Amino acid sequence: MVGTATVSMASVGVHIGRVEGCAASRTDDVLAVEEPLEIRLGDRSLSITMRTPGNDFELAAGFLRSEGLISDAGQILSMGRPDDGSTDVVVLELEGEPRAFAQPQRNFVMTSACGVCGKASLQDLAVNVCPILPPDDIRLSPDIIHGLPDALRKAQSVFDSTGGLHAAARFSLEGELESLREDVGRHNAVDKLVGAALLGWRMPMSRSLLLVSGRAGFELVQKALVSGIPVMAAVGAPSSLAVATAEPSGMTLIGFLRNGRFNVYTGSHRILGL
Repeated sequence: MVGTATVSMASVGVHIGRVEGCAASRTDDVLAVEEPLEIRLGDRSLSITMRTPGNDFELAAGFLRSEGLISDAGQILSMGRPDDGSTDVVVLELEGEPRAFAQPQRNFVMTSACGVCGKASLQDLAVNVCPILPPDDIRLSPDIIHGLPDALRKAQSVFDSTGGLHAAARFSLEGELESLREDVGRHNAVDKLVGAALLGWRMPMSRSLLLVSGRAGFELVQKALVSGIPVMAAVGAPSSLAVATAEPSGMTLIGFLRNGRFNVYTGSHRILGL
């Protein structure tokens, strides 16, 4: 049974049974919160996603940017809650008619584990053509890359209490943590991070490193590229489609960043020594 005392917007206390060997006991635990968020454009529903509450406006803005529905924060005329005050809905007014409504069959109903479930067909996967990153002079020491996971882990406050959240973090080229967002959905965590940069007028993120706490799938690489991020690292493995997407776009994609080692799958010219 869920406890009545909420630890934070992102976590909740529960009463559980625990068994260690043959010894049973009752105790308390903390879980990551997963609740629906509806994103509306005016009076029309665009997306329903399962997310961890918090940074909802950033999530909505980042989602619109990642899906190619807006290019900068100036296109958002207003953003707020509905008249009934619901905290599970974000209502936006945009400049002009977004492209999403030109295709009525396309919907964005997603689970917390899905970044492309809202696509109505395989053709929709190509609707946001990933940009080719411009040439840059970025050269990174392996020591900077090695230090990213520890910095991420130390800043994951909700993960420490629940163990159930993904994280996305933006670092400077010197390895300094600049922004961190957590969510039950790995794509939501990235959208929140992108939304924070968008609303803060820090786009494109062409001098930033992105670290994600899990694997690197296609949808995360796509979101990073749309935001202009040249280097993306993951604690886990990349997928074949993630590598195939990063390579022609000029992104440096790093996987298995842990325990003092990492693999560079694309864009090795940005890593000193390779």
